[in-house]
Amino acid sequence: MVNLSPPSASSTPASDSGATELSWPLTTWQGWHRFATTDPVAPPQPGDQSRTTEERLAYHSAFVIIHSSTVHTLATEVRTLMILGRHQRITARLSLIVAGPAAAGKTTALLNVGRTFHLTHTHKSPAPPESAHAGVPVAYVLVPPGATAKTLVTEFARYLGIPITTRMTQTQITEAVCHTYAQAGAQLVAIDEIHRLNPRTTTGAQTADLIKDLSERLPATFVYASINVTDTSLFTGTRGAELAGRATLVDCGPLPARHGTLPRRAAYLHQHTAGRIGSLTRLICQAAIIDGSERIT
Repeated sequence: MVNLSPPSASSTPASDSGATELSWPLTTWQGWHRFATTDPVAPPQPGDQSRTTEERLAYHSAFVIIHSSTVHTLATEVRTLMILGRHQRITARLSLIVAGPAAAGKTTALLNVGRTFHLTHTHKSPAPPESAHAGVPVAYVLVPPGATAKTLVTEFARYLGIPITTRMTQTQITEAVCHTYAQAGAQLVAIDEIHRLNPRTTTGAQTADLIKDLSERLPATFVYASINVTDTSLFTGTRGAELAGRATLVDCGPLPARHGTLPRRAAYLHQHTAGRIGSLTRLICQAAIIDGSERIT
């Protein structure tokens, strides 16, 4: 049996429990749970004590999630598909693809929606106090570079710490993944970097088939993030068309140059970032800490 409970401070030596907790990547249940249950950083309030340089840098490195129209649209679409999916038993559930250029905020939107669902679900359906295993409402997986069907399903196994060996076949790992995810109650599966797949190649086709198989066998809604998916081979050919036919595209394009904060610099910022939220984030963070004033000039 796989222990799905997040690690507690008592499970590790006091001297390195914090370091151990921080070492879990987001693509593991422990890392995801920590991300989802940790309050987002908050800006300093009037009257607060002055922050140290390290605290200021930590705040600006984390930055603040901008609730853009993409995040709102994605959240609405996910809720709708999950409701529809509860009554769908014969075919695979409909899915979503968040697509756009690099640094457009696709992963940020994906993570934000996943966190919101995680908190909502655990609030409505908390694990019984006597239970030794927590439920897993959300799974977050990255498509590895040069992914094969076996390496991708291994990433699914790694997320929940499912024990596997090098001698296990892809079919055996897939069976273990489907059984464990169903037992854990996974309802939202987020797959990032899906543009790394190329269904026109033999390896890519087998990997696309694996995703289709998982989406049919798991009682969960699948959400993907991809760079410029319409310009890739992901939606072409027989397999690509099948995937596209089941997916709704949510465009995560450049932000418009609208006035808000920094109105006098809006045109300048938009020009230098091409409306990409990732580029804008880096530019503002660097400007805010470059001279210690935390002011954008």
